[in-house]
Amino acid sequence: MGEEIFDVVNERDEVIGHKTRSEVHRLGLQHRAVHVLVFNSRGEVFLQQRSFQKEAEAGLWDSSASGHLSSGEDYDACAAREAGEELGLELPACPQKLFKVAACAETQQEHVWVYRSQAEGPFRLHPAELERGDWFTPEQVTQWMRQRPEDFTGSLRLIWKEISAERK
Repeated sequence: MGEEIFDVVNERDEVIGHKTRSEVHRLGLQHRAVHVLVFNSRGEVFLQQRSFQKEAEAGLWDSSASGHLSSGEDYDACAAREAGEELGLELPACPQKLFKVAACAETQQEHVWVYRSQAEGPFRLHPAELERGDWFTPEQVTQWMRQRPEDFTGSLRLIWKEISAERK
């Protein structure tokens, strides 16, 4: 199987070309990704620690599941696929679409749609993608992020700022 092909997009998230994953990242081109936040019935969010083998932001804490769209894939399909691949979570329907983050340095030039889902676990964590994961209250995440922002991916820091603003 060859290297993944991504849609290259402009600032309006319109497809302007196609390149391999490595080219997109090496050249800093805008592309697409999703983040899924999974909450349980107690209101806790499941966060994952990225694998130490990842090429970017290895070992940092991130959304429950996240990933790039393949060329031609839509955001909703990618959200369901990533939840399945990373957590073993089979979603009966598309998770709730929350908001979109424009491509920027913090997202590594990804246009990101953020989704919310509900599940209790336990999950089947993909060992090549995740070191581990755990449940945290929103207050724990906010405090941890204030004290040690370097523990988190740039995308999750942006996403959590928006989530926290919506909770107020």
